[in-house]
Amino acid sequence: MAFRRKEEGETVLLSAVEHRRLQLSKTTRAEKKAHFGQFLTSERTAAFMAGLFPDGGGDCRLLDAGAGIGSLSAAFLDRWRNGGLHFQRVEIDAFELDHNLIEYLSATLTKFDGKGDFFVNIREEDFIHCAVESLTGDLFSSPLKHFTHAILNPPYKKINSNSAHRLALRRAGIETVNLYSAFVALAVGLSAQGGQIVAIIPRSFCNGPYYRPFRDFILERTAIRHMHLFESRSKAFKDDNVLQENIIIRLERGAQQGPVTVSTSADDSFSDLTAHQHPFDRIVFLDDPERFIHVPMSSQQSTFEQSLAIRYTLADIGIRISTGPVVDFRLKAHLRDTPGPGAVPLLYPGHFSSSGTIWPIEGMKKSNAIERNAETEKWLYPNGYYCVVRRFSSKEEKRRIVASVVEPGIFGEAPVLGFENHLNLFHDNKHGLPEPLARGLAVFLNMTAVDEQFRRFSGHTQVNATDLRLMRYPSRDALIQLGEWAASQGTLSQDQIDARLGTLNA
Repeated sequence: MAFRRKEEGETVLLSAVEHRRLQLSKTTRAEKKAHFGQFLTSERTAAFMAGLFPDGGGDCRLLDAGAGIGSLSAAFLDRWRNGGLHFQRVEIDAFELDHNLIEYLSATLTKFDGKGDFFVNIREEDFIHCAVESLTGDLFSSPLKHFTHAILNPPYKKINSNSAHRLALRRAGIETVNLYSAFVALAVGLSAQGGQIVAIIPRSFCNGPYYRPFRDFILERTAIRHMHLFESRSKAFKDDNVLQENIIIRLERGAQQGPVTVSTSADDSFSDLTAHQHPFDRIVFLDDPERFIHVPMSSQQSTFEQSLAIRYTLADIGIRISTGPVVDFRLKAHLRDTPGPGAVPLLYPGHFSSSGTIWPIEGMKKSNAIERNAETEKWLYPNGYYCVVRRFSSKEEKRRIVASVVEPGIFGEAPVLGFENHLNLFHDNKHGLPEPLARGLAVFLNMTAVDEQFRRFSGHTQVNATDLRLMRYPSRDALIQLGEWAASQGTLSQDQIDARLGTLNA
């Protein structure tokens, strides 16, 4: 298997770099880290990433974009100097835009020199502009040679739609919304045939419409060889207090796709490392137009993969899903704390709990009602049964998908309802659903297996309408039967809900 743990006491140099990293993490202001999107890689993570590269010979040209103090390059070079990689010569292009880190970066890398087989180019310049100029054949720039290897912990920062970076990336045929995905795409573009790219990046690229062009870009140009997932969202960059679900991925440029190794560990100690190989059709489903990238947590097929019953789209069962249309800050003048003449119920996630719909809530920080008038009418839905799912879960909450049923009876004679933007709303062409269907849908979505399936491709706390739309569901009849059962039971426990999964496969 093409990865290894770093052995205790393997090198003194990496430990010195780690000591420097910890000092910088403590003394660097949060504002500066956010400005550069800069979170330095720990020694153990760097060694693990370097261990993912297959052995090779000949000349190595390594790209380290966003090099920081050189932790990743040092781990790669350490493995080479200790005989784990058999290159005759290594040349590194290390890009770092933060002038304050250049001295540390230079000190880290020059310590590997001395045998005449190592060369380093420290480039204090913007990697995106330099890479784009090289890829597009800019007449006034020196093209970069194709890299055989790339090791990356790229910056985590959004790219504005009209920024210089966004416009430059489009010149290179790259459409993406974050610096981390831009760096990976450019590394792919700059890699030679068979080039190996290892990167630690947020898992958010695995799903969602904004990263679809990026997924297309890497899936068309590379083969995914390895993915490593940290089960804890807070441990990969714990010294910088980063709460982000991160993944380490190894890509091979221009290679034929085959099985993918998926490994997991609770944190960056890798003490409980497990790994399994999966056929690629478990990673990217053949019939998925969005090309979501799944990360299976078990060698066994999930209930969804085994089931022939959970195979219907929302369109198949006559249900639509939308994001709640009421954006409260845009309609602030029409919001009311309590219902009254001319106002109708306004529902937030806080109005829903495991015991059902609670409305109104006295003393709630959010509004309970919205005026019904010419400016708000188009945002309102007829009173009826709906299924709603919160768009955001709390940062360390166990469940991502939390579904509830809107029960029209508690709103009295209210003819219409408002649904705030932090809710996803299942409906029938902007009208309510039959009660058994709404209840059955909520029970299904609250099953543990559904939440686990969702987590295979979603690495953030947001649950988008697009993600729910692309999931598969039981048939309409099966959902109605599930809803009729739920209505006869009263309050349901999680064990009762999960036990009904088997009835859907009958």
